[in-house]
Amino acid sequence: MHLIAEIIISALLVVSGFFALVGSYGLIRLPDTMTRLHAPTKASTLGLGGVLLASMTYMWFARGDLSWHELLITLFIFLTAPVTANFLAKAHMHGAERPENLPATGTESLWATFEAPDQHLSPNLTETKPETNLTER
Repeated sequence: MHLIAEIIISALLVVSGFFALVGSYGLIRLPDTMTRLHAPTKASTLGLGGVLLASMTYMWFARGDLSWHELLITLFIFLTAPVTANFLAKAHMHGAERPENLPATGTESLWATFEAPDQHLSPNLTETKPETNLTER
């Protein structure tokens, strides 16, 4: 294998290991739930992404083909980790926080997750045509 490829793979592994270490440290040491949520999200996205990119680079230089499995896993992690963190943050806000205790949004409206809490949301159904019975014709 080329020296350049080994340097790239090693750099990706070191960077991803650094992000995983910082994310683990942040998960333990950050003071509250909302800030602790940020650290493992970044660690999984950047740490695991770096390992998968290193694996793809290794397969490219060792075998000469691109590993689609690692590419799809990386895409899946990059798409799902932020969405999951957003859902966890909203669940925490509804379970443990009151709207008046949250920081100001900078506008006159509340946080989006606390908008209109007293209104029951129902799906907007479109009007359908009544079914006609073909035997009655």
